Amino acid sequence: MMVDHSLDFYTLDDLELEGKTALVRVDINSPVDPNTGIILDDTRIRLHAETIIELSSRGAKTVILAHQSRPGKNDFTTLSQHGEILSAIVGKKVRYVDDIFGSNARQSISRMKAGDIILLENVRFYSEEVLKRDPPQQAETHLVRKLAPLADFFVNDAFAAAHRSQPSLVGFSFDMPSVAGRVMERELRALYSAIKSVQRPCVFVLGGVKVDDSIMVMENALEAGNADYVLTTGLVANIFLWGSGVNIKKYNRDFIKDRDYCDYVRKAKKLIKNFPDQIKIPVDLAVCVEDKREEYLVKKLPNLPIFDIGTETITEYAQIIRQARTIFANGPAGVFEKEGFNIGTEDVLNAISSSTGFSIIGGGHLAAAANRMGLKGISHISSGGGASISLVAGEKLPAVEILRESALKYRLN
Repeated sequence: MMVDHSLDFYTLDDLELEGKTALVRVDINSPVDPNTGIILDDTRIRLHAETIIELSSRGAKTVILAHQSRPGKNDFTTLSQHGEILSAIVGKKVRYVDDIFGSNARQSISRMKAGDIILLENVRFYSEEVLKRDPPQQAETHLVRKLAPLADFFVNDAFAAAHRSQPSLVGFSFDMPSVAGRVMERELRALYSAIKSVQRPCVFVLGGVKVDDSIMVMENALEAGNADYVLTTGLVANIFLWGSGVNIKKYNRDFIKDRDYCDYVRKAKKLIKNFPDQIKIPVDLAVCVEDKREEYLVKKLPNLPIFDIGTETITEYAQIIRQARTIFANGPAGVFEKEGFNIGTEDVLNAISSSTGFSIIGGGHLAAAANRMGLKGISHISSGGGASISLVAGEKLPAVEILRESALKYRLN
């Protein structure tokens, strides 16, 4: 195969796989119906199937590591169903092993033949996986110490989780050559290309409920001078409204408090003070009144749940977006799954799609909405929201940095 020596990390093109054992980290974290436990969307599973099929067809013994949700969430479950779906997609049996690194898992790996595929249990069932530590410490975990001796290569295809420093993402690269899978490779090519050619004005559109990622990105982008405007939507907007002194009423304040996000309100207040011209917050919002949409100016909000940005805000944001030369967006503008409250998310996406600038949409719900709308004008829809936006904001992704270190340590060609 032709090897691309312009990359500073290895890819599958650099490996001879016949008869070798590859540990493969993917991100097949999928939405699950809380009532039935059934997976609602298999997009991510289909995405990573490309890497898995290639490994198996080239004669590798493919051992898959993956996670589903996190402890305490109602979709924190086994990977049994994921294995069934993956088997149907790749066209051959993917054996699910309800063990992570115990004797059952290790024996299953040692008995594999060339081309076999197994899926180990949800790595987040293991407590060390969710601890935040530096990569050298993660390399000393039981997960890595038990599985590393059984493998020849580590393949990281989990771009969507690349901003996390967890054992299954960064620990194995200290003990064996590590390469990027096809999803990881494709994402990094697209994003690094975008970063090198950023044109101004550059606009960040940040929403959704993952406030920690959005505020980290906002801080980095603004302090580095990379963002001309940051448009806030979703829960991010509510926090910035509160931080700016707007009375978002008890219901919405309690929603923020219940998620231990009060520290982010203080951060928002500081950011607004330091970057008043760049940060845009809604002037009106849509609340849920007896299951229906009603809009109010932010100064006249009733004590009801905020479910979307309002029409005046949408108009203002759309004007800024259409004038942008580079757009990075992550997170929906509201509860877009609920009828009547999808307007903000869809109008923002339509504005991005109709812009002549280069645009990147983060993964998750916003990507799902864009795909469902069938939009053609978006330059790149990423598989990972937090990871993609963190990268373009100047953050180094632990899982990517460790791939670079591995390329320096091991010579494969």
